[in-house]
Amino acid sequence: MVNLGSTIKIAVRSLKANKVRSALTTLGIIIGVAAVIAMLAVGSGASLQLSNQIATMGSNILIVLPGATTVGGIRAGTGSQSSLTVDDAEAIKKECSAVMDVAPFLTGSAQVVYGNQNWSTAVVGTTPSMFFIRDWNFTSGRSFTEQDVKNMAKVCILGQTVVENLFGEADPVGKIIRIRNVPFTVVGVLEKKGQTPTGQDQDDTVFVPVTVAQRMLFGTSIPGSVKMIMIKAKSAEDLPVAEQQVNELLKQRHRIGPKQDPDFTVRNLTKILETARESVRVMSLLLGTIASISLVVGGIGIMNIMLVSVTERTKEIGIRMAVGAKTWDIRLQFLMESLILSLVGGVLGIILGVIISRSISTMAGWPTVISPFGILLAFGFSGFVGIFFGFYPAYKASMLNPIEALRYE
Repeated sequence: MVNLGSTIKIAVRSLKANKVRSALTTLGIIIGVAAVIAMLAVGSGASLQLSNQIATMGSNILIVLPGATTVGGIRAGTGSQSSLTVDDAEAIKKECSAVMDVAPFLTGSAQVVYGNQNWSTAVVGTTPSMFFIRDWNFTSGRSFTEQDVKNMAKVCILGQTVVENLFGEADPVGKIIRIRNVPFTVVGVLEKKGQTPTGQDQDDTVFVPVTVAQRMLFGTSIPGSVKMIMIKAKSAEDLPVAEQQVNELLKQRHRIGPKQDPDFTVRNLTKILETARESVRVMSLLLGTIASISLVVGGIGIMNIMLVSVTERTKEIGIRMAVGAKTWDIRLQFLMESLILSLVGGVLGIILGVIISRSISTMAGWPTVISPFGILLAFGFSGFVGIFFGFYPAYKASMLNPIEALRYE
């Protein structure tokens, strides 16, 4: 019966006899495992950040953009025409059964002033429904109301970036700010939301009632026109139905004929975000695969050194066989040496991978997530590489002829 403890001791003693060579042999495994850990951490961090951004965008959302018209044979792109109005938004909410809520958007940029502080930011005219559609919460104050929208109340809600640049640590609720010299009372502050998947700072925004934006801030060539309508479907299953209902309703309202291009575009935001998430997943898989290749290269280095070791220790193998060592004893000894080399390299590689991941997160500002699964995967794969690439040298050693091995010089 094979004495596993004795075999491990012999393997360790053999590796200690050539410390420098053993250390250099494990270097390939160390680099390979560290690369796998770092790449998985970067990929998981990117996926987590995207998931957080998707959560801030809301769920089951459609957006309707104006434009995409054909005038005199000339086709205009999305957003190039003012073809959507607040009335369109209200009609969608009333007549589309698969739609839960609707919010029109009118956006622009403006200089916002408080005391001796000023900040250039995005100003969005909308309705209270927008905060429900995007699943956004308030850290202080409240939302403006439908009555505020009807009465064109000069009230506003601030994002965190605007608060930091105008008020610092002070609470802005109840304070008066000026947007294009129009005074607005701050009634609420939104919680921090971070960037969109396209890199836009969602906190660098001031929200005002859409009627105020139309009449006092930006003006519109067409009364009641808006730049976008955001729609929340009742469920994920209702999204295709809601998309179809919105298309049919707007074609009817805008008198778009069967052979005419619509003067609006409906986009399923959930599909766009799912595509982005799939892209990140594929990128993570690609990075992990590339890192695994370096691990395989490290395994080839182990096999090479083990073959050299078998050649150098041929006489030792012959002596062991002569005193009673079985084929499996010899094979297990060399397999154990290969496995110890790869596992030691795996442990050191995990430590190096964690250090690299932390460094990337600190220096580049990228989020990284080191998961126990990633560590177990890299460690397990390094062990598999040790066994796989150590088998042939072990097999070669165990099949030596004892008499020829004793005569080997």
